[in-house]
Amino acid sequence: TPELLSSTLAVQNIVVDQREIMHRDRKAHPSLFVQNAEIHTRLTEQNENVWIENSHVGSGWTFTKDNVVTGVPSNDWTVSLSPGQCVDIVPYGDSDFIVRTYGYRDKFAGQQQQEKMFPVVKSVADIYPVLTYMLNGKQSSTDDELCNKGREIYSKALLLSAEEISTHANLRRLVAQRDAFRTKNWSAIAANHEHSVFYQTNLHDAAKAFASGDLPLPDEISTEKSLLTRIHDAMFRSEVLRLKGTDPGLADEWHGKAFTLLQNGITSTMMSRRQSPKMSVYSDQIVWGRSPVRIDLAGGWSDTPPYCLMEGGAVVNIAIDLNGQQPIQAYIRPCHEKHIILRSIDLGAAEHVTTYEQLGDFHHVGSPFSIPKAALALCGFHPDFSAEHFQSLSQQLEAFGCGIEVTLLSAIPAGSGLGTSSVLAATVLGALNDFCTLNWDKNEIGCRTLILEQLLTTGGGWQDQFGGLLQGVKLLTTKRGFDQNPQVRWMPSDIFTQPEYKACHLLYYTGITRTAKTLLAEIVRRMFLNDGSEIQLLRSMKRHALDMYEAIQSDNFKLTGQLVRKTWQQNQLIDAGTNPAPIKKLTEMIDDLCLGYKLPGAGGGGYLYMIAKDPQAAALIKQRLQDNPLNRNARFVDMDISSTGLQVSRS
Repeated sequence: TPELLSSTLAVQNIVVDQREIMHRDRKAHPSLFVQNAEIHTRLTEQNENVWIENSHVGSGWTFTKDNVVTGVPSNDWTVSLSPGQCVDIVPYGDSDFIVRTYGYRDKFAGQQQQEKMFPVVKSVADIYPVLTYMLNGKQSSTDDELCNKGREIYSKALLLSAEEISTHANLRRLVAQRDAFRTKNWSAIAANHEHSVFYQTNLHDAAKAFASGDLPLPDEISTEKSLLTRIHDAMFRSEVLRLKGTDPGLADEWHGKAFTLLQNGITSTMMSRRQSPKMSVYSDQIVWGRSPVRIDLAGGWSDTPPYCLMEGGAVVNIAIDLNGQQPIQAYIRPCHEKHIILRSIDLGAAEHVTTYEQLGDFHHVGSPFSIPKAALALCGFHPDFSAEHFQSLSQQLEAFGCGIEVTLLSAIPAGSGLGTSSVLAATVLGALNDFCTLNWDKNEIGCRTLILEQLLTTGGGWQDQFGGLLQGVKLLTTKRGFDQNPQVRWMPSDIFTQPEYKACHLLYYTGITRTAKTLLAEIVRRMFLNDGSEIQLLRSMKRHALDMYEAIQSDNFKLTGQLVRKTWQQNQLIDAGTNPAPIKKLTEMIDDLCLGYKLPGAGGGGYLYMIAKDPQAAALIKQRLQDNPLNRNARFVDMDISSTGLQVSRS
């Protein structure tokens, strides 16, 4: 028993910073444990080493120290436990109970295990006098009526040994009692969320308990509570209603509210930093922005809100040029007419924007111009983000001094997994930053890209844009909180650029694309719910990013490749759809020749990044895939580590 409490105490105290424990003022002593129980007495700082489980403890119970109480059914008894006294009530048969009292340090070893000293009683009413006798019998006076009744029942009862109890206990009744107490506990800790761990628990499990137990939802929490708590609460309510299936409309409403609260939390920092764009180019000049794309080597998903807001993120990625070029480009030029022209070279599309309403219509996923519209809004060309007031967009452009023509070029297919949309957004913002004299640095551009993606309702993390904005090989880390500003640690690129290694890094376009929004929404939903398995996996992904950092820092080519393989395994754990059948067939052809491989980004399609065991293995990989193409668009693409990141220049 002492080891039970000491080991639980050690596990509990893995969090040494008491500020991390929201309910720290509710626990009088660290070695007090109450679980799956209903307790109406107060434990104080004088109590120590107390364990109460699967029990009803009324206001008439008194504890001292070294007390364990388990299995006690509902009661209105008056029980005083002396130091070291422990009580265990065990269901026996269909309706009987075994009353067991023991000492805190009893081991029930040897002869003690065989001694018949625990009575079987017929009802809950009989437990109380027998328990009183067993706890106090020798010290009680002869006129103690309750104790005498207990002595009489005890003397006539069937007595069992500790060994017999272990084989005859009715565990189904025990579990049913525990489940009944647990059901009550959920409502209690939810109602007392200000002083309990409710919103720190696995809310997916909590929602299942509320739904299966048909428990009423707790009262709605105040808008004054922390934003993350309100986000957790909204998704919890949505999940309960979804599992019940009684009001799908309301479930969707709460689901949407959780994402809206997240969006508002992230965007609110920028809403307060409104912009005043000023034309800074000649009438015949063009501002040209271009960026590499990125391959995430480790830590992906840990950069995604709300996880990174709760615990911070850590990602290792590399910025790459494709076929000798920076594949993401944006051109900004002034035009005489006071309107905005948006063009896409790769999509062959164009749109004229003349009103704030048109510019603010950037919420359609898949629209060719959602990104530049949201970027222009963030730069101050929309009332929500402008430091000045104008009656219309044309009036603002008149004051600005020209209309604006934005031309986009993404030399990569959509759904590539290389962070294309985020890098494109950062590139457009970077070019507009120069065109409009906004004086943002790359960090500000990256943070505003995170805001932009929230405005588009696509969500997503921060690693894609920073992966393209910043050159080379780097570890990006953030701390918890809504202000996600990654700290950058650059690493040597030798294992990617030296002749003996360069040929081993292969990039193959599979011809399969996948949009990450639906996948992202499901994974984020589980983050909102503190899903235990997902949170543990995300934590391991963060640690894995640090392992990757150490491997690259130590110039360990083989270990780096093996860790890329582990990254791919982790990605499949977080989403099984990451590795569809065509991709699995593809990787089976080259598995024996690779140290590691992965689909960058969310996975499912796009590009396959491979680290061959050696240059000879790389040549064999190329031969196998060229002889057995996945489809007519599948092909190898040359990749080089970018030494520049985002570049912006003028004609």
